[in-house]
Formats: sequence, structure tokens, C-alpha cells
Amino acid sequence: MNFIVSILFSFCAVLLVVLIPWIGVGALDLRVLFGIIVPYAAMATFFVGITVRVIGWARSPSPFRIPTTAGQQWSLPWIKHSRIDNPKGTAGVIVRMIFEVLTFRSLFRNTRLEYRMAEDGPKADYEWEKWLWLAALVFHYSFLVIFIRHFRLFIEQVPGFVQVLNSLDGFMQMGVLPIPGLNVPEVYLTDMLVMLALTYLFVRRIYIPQIRYISLPADYFPLFLLLGLGFTGILMRYFLRVDITAVKELAVGLFKFHPKSPEGIGVIFYIHLFIISVLIAYFPFGKLMHFAGIFLSPTRNLSNNSRIKRHVNPWNYPVKYHTYEEYEDDFREKMIEAGLPVDKQPGTPVETGEKE
Repeated sequence: MNFIVSILFSFCAVLLVVLIPWIGVGALDLRVLFGIIVPYAAMATFFVGITVRVIGWARSPSPFRIPTTAGQQWSLPWIKHSRIDNPKGTAGVIVRMIFEVLTFRSLFRNTRLEYRMAEDGPKADYEWEKWLWLAALVFHYSFLVIFIRHFRLFIEQVPGFVQVLNSLDGFMQMGVLPIPGLNVPEVYLTDMLVMLALTYLFVRRIYIPQIRYISLPADYFPLFLLLGLGFTGILMRYFLRVDITAVKELAVGLFKFHPKSPEGIGVIFYIHLFIISVLIAYFPFGKLMHFAGIFLSPTRNLSNNSRIKRHVNPWNYPVKYHTYEEYEDDFREKMIEAGLPVDKQPGTPVETGEKE
């Protein structure tokens, strides 16, 4: 039942995020608050929060080499060395980080433990999590394409690469059936892929018992925010059309720090804008910060050169120690009286350099 509470709590929180601008703009006409002040406050929270967290991570000591290794370490010349999975130098780390950031290589190698019933009893089985890797890859790259496509709203002269990307993403216009009296825009492939990927990630979290058990509201809340963001965006594009000229006027004004709040945009846009503002402000405080943390993770950004180089803890301080010889010299008589064996008997000549 705990996972149901987490889901309901997160869903109600996102529903509240939707209701706030709906009432604020639709009933109270607070366009300046939700169209100008809230986005600027969200961006300020985003940059300040990320800066604080990154500085905190960078200042955290990392005295030990703890890179994640998934291959043969460098040792002897005739033993094949895994240069990417177990790098011994900076070049290997850079290549591994490139694959990690661009292709989610470690997630591709991820496996899930399953207990399956066999004739002779339960057995442990490892299942490759290929669908999780594929859904994560599809979501991140589709979201990136959508993010770049939105540049046309913030820049007066739309760059050529944005127009090309917009055309490639909307090639499915040929598959849309013409409906009399209804101007159907081109269907963006990334819109559908993002929603499918997010739906899969949500269903997976509640379907797999192990994942469901460890899931918290902090896991469901960003999922519902992203689903709400995609859903309101689809509503604006295909069903509840907004004044795109007024939207661009608002976006360009925000980008140039000369904000305006034009009339006639529509409440659905302010709901969409408020959701993304909440997502941006929440970003530094949740698990979404993995986009910056990956670069500061000692399990990824360190080379495994412990056999090549001696790593000494930089803040080790001199420790005053008491050797056994010194201990016996101090308590020899008492040890003999107690019947304990000693290395030297009383009256034994003291060698040069030893304590008298």
C-alpha cells in the first residue's frame, strides 16, 4: 500500500501544480505573475541550486580509487587490457565518459535479478534490462529534440539547423488523414516517443515488485511532471490551439530580459509554462541532477591505476606510535613478575640505537 500512497501523493501534487495557474490566470488574470515572475524565479532557483550542489560535490574528498570496473585491469603486457571498461589513464576515462553520456553504456550493461521456479526448486536468473535502456535513450534524445525545436520561440531569426530538425521531426504529416474543416498540423515523432517512454518508465516502476518496493514520491513526482508537461504540450498543438505569435512575443521578451505579457494566449499555455517552471526549480533538488552528477562521480571519472601509482591520503597526519620494543622496555619487570614472556632479560646489553 505504500506505493499507492506515493503515487497518489505525487499525482495530487502535480494536479495542484495544474490547478494553481488555471485559477491564477483563468480566474484572477495573473498573467504577469505566471508568465514573467514565476519563470524568472524558476531559472534563478535552477542555476543557484545547480551551482551549490556541484560545488558541494566538487569539494567532497575522494581519497580512494573506486572506479566501476567491468573488464580486465592493466597488468602484464601479454594480458589483454580493457581500455574503456577498466581505463588506466585519462584517455580511457574520456572515452568511457563519452559513451556513458551519449549512449548510457552502463545502463545498457545492466541486469536484473529474478528468482524463477524450476523442477528442482527456485533458481536465480539474470535478465538483461534492454527495455529500460531503450526507453531511457528514447526519452532523453526525444526530449533533447523537443528542447531544440523550442528555440524557434525564443529567437526571432530561427537558425537553419532548428528548421531542418523541425522538418525531420514532423515528417509524419504524410500519414495524417485530412479531416474536413480541421487544420491538422504535422505530427511530431518525438511527441509520441516521449510519452511512450515516460509511460513505460511509470508502468515498469509499478509492475516490477523490487522497483515498486523502493519507489518513493521523489521517483513518481518528476515522472508525473514530465507526463503533464508532454500532455499539455500535445493539447496545445493538436486540440486547444493558442496564439503562437503572442507566445513567441512572451518568450522572446523573457529571453531578452524585456518581458511582456500579451493577451489572448490562453490558460493552457500558462499551465504548460508553470509545469515546466516547477520542473526547472525542482531539478537541482531531486534525482534529475544525475545529468550533472555523472561528471563528478568517482565511479566514472577515475582511472583504475592503483597498480601503477601509489595513492596516499592527502590529509593523513603524523601518528605517534609505541613499538613493542619500547613497550617491553617500559614494562619488562612487571611482565616478568606476571609470568609473561619477554624478548630480552634484565641485564641484556643494549644494542646501538635501542632505547636504554
